[in-house]
Amino acid sequence: MKVRMLLVISVLAVALTAVVACGDSGELDDANARIAELESELGDTKAMLSEAEAAAAATTGNRIQRIRDRGVLICGSRIDVAGYGALDDAGRNIGFDIDLCRAVAAAVLGDGEAIEVRPFTAAERGPALQAAEIDMMARTVTWTTSRDAQWGDYTYTTFYDGQGFMVPDDLLAADGSPVDSAHDLSGAAVCVIAGTTTELNMADFFRQNNYDYNPNVFEENDAARAAYLSGACDVFTNDRSQLAAIRSTFDNPGNHVILPETISEEPLTPVVPHGDTQWFDLVKTIMAGLIYAEAYGITSGNIDQVLAGENAKAQRLLGAPDTSFGQESLGLSQTVMQDVLRAVGSYGEIYDRNLGPDTPINLPRTGRNRLWIDGGQIYAPPLR
Repeated sequence: MKVRMLLVISVLAVALTAVVACGDSGELDDANARIAELESELGDTKAMLSEAEAAAAATTGNRIQRIRDRGVLICGSRIDVAGYGALDDAGRNIGFDIDLCRAVAAAVLGDGEAIEVRPFTAAERGPALQAAEIDMMARTVTWTTSRDAQWGDYTYTTFYDGQGFMVPDDLLAADGSPVDSAHDLSGAAVCVIAGTTTELNMADFFRQNNYDYNPNVFEENDAARAAYLSGACDVFTNDRSQLAAIRSTFDNPGNHVILPETISEEPLTPVVPHGDTQWFDLVKTIMAGLIYAEAYGITSGNIDQVLAGENAKAQRLLGAPDTSFGQESLGLSQTVMQDVLRAVGSYGEIYDRNLGPDTPINLPRTGRNRLWIDGGQIYAPPLR
């Protein structure tokens, strides 16, 4: 809009200059006065452009230095889903997504606790990234083409999910039979979160199958959870892992069933604001380091033993002398992954601590969420 204004003012000034060259004295006086006004407006508009450019620059480039000057990493996340982003009894932020933020904080600041977690609703995620008011978003964010173009830069996929449906185990279909499939849900009232791919996928599923349904849309998981438990909705739809996490908080989780169908692809990964390539590369590299640490058998507790061993790839990841995987180009220390792994552990440790079989969520590492070397799809480019 401002560029267009500049062009319009410039064209008008040229046109009036032509009038000056051809007109009588009265017209010349009026034209000269108008040219002076336009030149003043042109100067004001250029100043506005300069201010806007300066403001944009302040929210994009050199984010690494601004984080270090600030002393904390600002992480957009959540506090309402166990396993991903929640508060423990002491009020500390915990969860799979929170640990990914802690890993980056450990890399940049040398302290995994140096994070400020800002909770966002699903609908607030995009605007927060577009305004660059956070350093990274780790909040079960699905990577889609439009979000990649409009919201920010996505790192490597850290969890493969898909949308499903949860129902009470005594829910009956329209014909009176027990519901044991998503194809028994015609006519159901469905709880869903606004501003999500979940809402769009749900609409696609019911429309394509020519099923009637009544969507009950909520801004927050807590409100949707309460409505579902109260019986206001027959069904709760969300990513399957989130349904498992939400169910784990029920008084009687065994009374609720996640139906077998998966109706979408939901690759989840942290995302950073557009505009700072080095910051994007840094976050991607730390995600890769977590993945390769698991692949190489490195944990938070065996770093010294690995350094004393003979696995050259593992030693390079840990920053052994005369090795590199590009950390110096990102402004990171030679031994940055030692700080990261001591703070949060490898990808496998993060997964098991927050989502694994020994947690209430109880999500075994199966299918795509296994490492590539185990037949899954958790993978990142080589650390060289």
